Parts: sequence; structure tokens; C-alpha cells
Amino acid sequence: MQSTIALGASSIVIAVAQQPGFATAQLTIRRSTRELNDLVRRATLNLLTSAIAVGISGCVGPPVLERQVLGYDEVTKTLDEKLLLLNIARVSNEEPVHFTSTSSIAATFNWTATLGVSGQVTESKGTNFLNLNIGGSASENPTFSISPISGKEFTERVATPFQDTIFEFLVFQGGRINQAMRLMGAGIEAQTPDGRFVRFIENNPQRPKEYEEFRRIAAHLQSLNDNRQLFVRPLVFNETLIADFKSTPSAGDINNGFNMGLRWQQKPNGNYELTRLQSGRVVVGNFDPMALSDQQRFELAEKIKKNPSGFVYLDIRPNGPGGNFPIQGAIKLRSMFQILNFIATGIKTAPEFEVSPDVPSEQAEAGATATLKINITNSPPDLRLPTVYYEGHYYSVNDTVWDRTTFLILSILFQTTIGRIENVGIPITISK
Repeated sequence: MQSTIALGASSIVIAVAQQPGFATAQLTIRRSTRELNDLVRRATLNLLTSAIAVGISGCVGPPVLERQVLGYDEVTKTLDEKLLLLNIARVSNEEPVHFTSTSSIAATFNWTATLGVSGQVTESKGTNFLNLNIGGSASENPTFSISPISGKEFTERVATPFQDTIFEFLVFQGGRINQAMRLMGAGIEAQTPDGRFVRFIENNPQRPKEYEEFRRIAAHLQSLNDNRQLFVRPLVFNETLIADFKSTPSAGDINNGFNMGLRWQQKPNGNYELTRLQSGRVVVGNFDPMALSDQQRFELAEKIKKNPSGFVYLDIRPNGPGGNFPIQGAIKLRSMFQILNFIATGIKTAPEFEVSPDVPSEQAEAGATATLKINITNSPPDLRLPTVYYEGHYYSVNDTVWDRTTFLILSILFQTTIGRIENVGIPITISK
């Protein structure tokens, strides 16, 4: 018996020789080394393809989304700024105002990753040639809805004076009260202790004496605020609903009243009183309203109710800080249109002028001569500044901290005026 095993580069041959008379059996195992290499290479390429595809999708998708979302946000902000400046320019040129808003932006993003493999394998020379083609693509399909803002509801919002709560919000959040007063205040209505009208101090450069007095009052309030001697807050008091309840309220009444903001309280005579915590109108004063009794706060709230919602109650008492400059009355707030008109007329018709404050410690702020100075130039200003091109000129916000801050307040007021964009007619839809 004789056995022979032959190993080759491309096959394995096993030959077995038997005794005479028996046939020779030969088993040939033909497993190409090239095929084995192809299997390994194919598995490796599949793994590599998956890894690269995941890498491409991870690298392409999020950055594209981030850039586009931030880009749309920046464009929307810039459009709002240009709209404000454009309407100021229109009023300055005695033209009607008009607002348009991008009510919605719907964008669909698609990104894909591709991988192509081609190559040549040469076993005889021991050299492998392999080409990889990696690619990625991203596409975007935005749809814009542009709504001309008009109609009765919006017109009323533009023409209606701001409420005292908006004024309180700006000051409470850290804004300068003199800046808010000069922008939002049409003037100060001096009143008697019982709320009767005495005279009006208009915030209008065309009435120089009244304008100077208004500016000095605003500077005085800012000085008190800087020294934490001014209180700007809504009145809070307990409103009595039932003054003398002779029976004992049930547990259900007490529980239900608690959920509704009502409070049962037993009085010294054994009867019960039902009250509700109420938030009233805004007070600007050199005294803490919470230091008053609940009855005094209630009576003050009842007196303030006589003023419209666009009046901010003002009470600088002689016996308090800054009492050397006492005044009692209300700050009359402007509407959005009146604010735009005040700024626009200040460009050409009635420019504001410097007023020296009566408070010695008050320091002049750079750029504070005008409430909001708008520059008109023939060439474009610094790209950082809000700017709009209109009728051959560039209208831009003056480059000072005061003017940029005032324009920020104006932008906030503009957003509160617009509110939700709905029922303003048929929007203009643009698909890219």
C-alpha cells in the first residue's frame, strides 16, 4: 500500500495506491487560494463599507442641520430688524407703515452616503490593487410662508398703548427705567391724591420745557433705582369676597376654595372670612407697597383702577428717598405706532436734545441724547449694525451701547405687538 500527498499552490491532491487488482483511488480537494482570499476580502470590504457609511452619515447630517437651523434663525432675526428700520424710514418720509412676517419655515433635509469599490487582484506578482470611491450628498427643500400682517386685530394692537405690565416686565428684568420711560412714555400725567388730572408733561422735543421736565423726572427715577430706593411692582392684596360668614365652612368648601386660590380665615369673633389673593396694577414709587397694610393696598388699587391700562401709576412721596422731587400721577404709555413715529420724527422733524439732570450723581451716558439715534448715510455702515437700504440711503442704528440696547427693547416690544401670526389673510408660500 502506498500513499502520496501532494500539496500545490492551487489544490491539494491525495493519491492512494492499493494492492494489485484494485483500482487506484484519487481524492482531489480543489479549493482555490484565490477564492479563499476573495471571501476574506469581501467580508472585510462589507465591514469597512458599513463603518464608512456610518461615519459619513454621522459627519454630514448633524453639521448640515446645525448650519441650516442657525442660518434660518439668523435670517429671521435680521428680517425683523430690517422691518423695524424700514417702517421708521417710512414714517420719517411721511409714508404709511406696513409689516410682513415669515410665519413659518418648513424645511426637509436629506443626506446620503455612497461607497464604490473597484479593483484588480494579481496573485502571480503578489500585488493587490484596490480602489475605494467614497461620497456623500445633502439636499434641502425649504418652504416659506410669508404673511402680510394686517386686519382689524393687528391694527388695534399697533395702535393700542402698551399695558403697564409690559413696562414693569422690562424694568423688573434689569432694564433701565429712564430708557424704558423715554421710549415707551408719551408723557407724565400729574394728578391730585384722589386721582384727578392736574397737568400733562409731554415727552416731546417740540415742547422744550415739558420735554426737559420729563427727562429730569426719568433721570431722577433712574438714580433712585440705581440706589435701590425705587420699587416697580404690581400691587398684591387680599380681596374680600365674604366678610362675615357665620357658619363653619365644610371641608369640601375649604378644599375647593384652596384649589381656586380662595382662603377661608377665622375672625376673632368666631365667624369666617373668604378672601382671594389679587394682583393689581403696577406701582412705581419710593416706598415699598408691601409695607402698607392690606387695606391700604386695596384702597390704592381701587384708586389706580380709574386710570386706563396704559398708565403706570407713579408716586414719589416727600417723606421717602428722593422726596425733594415729589410727583404723583401716572406715566402714559405709547402704542407701537407712536413709538415708531417718535423715533422717526426725531431723525429730521423734531430731534431730541441734551438735558442736564438735576441729580448731581447722575452721569451722562454715551449716546443718550436721543432715545434711539438712527443714522442716514449714502454708504453702508458697519455690517454688525442693524441696517436697511431705503430710497437711496442706508438707515442704521447708531453704534453705541445705549442705542443698541434701546433697539433691543424696541425689538421686544415689536414681538409682543405682533403676537401669533394667524387670521391675517392668505400667506404667500414660496418653495425652493
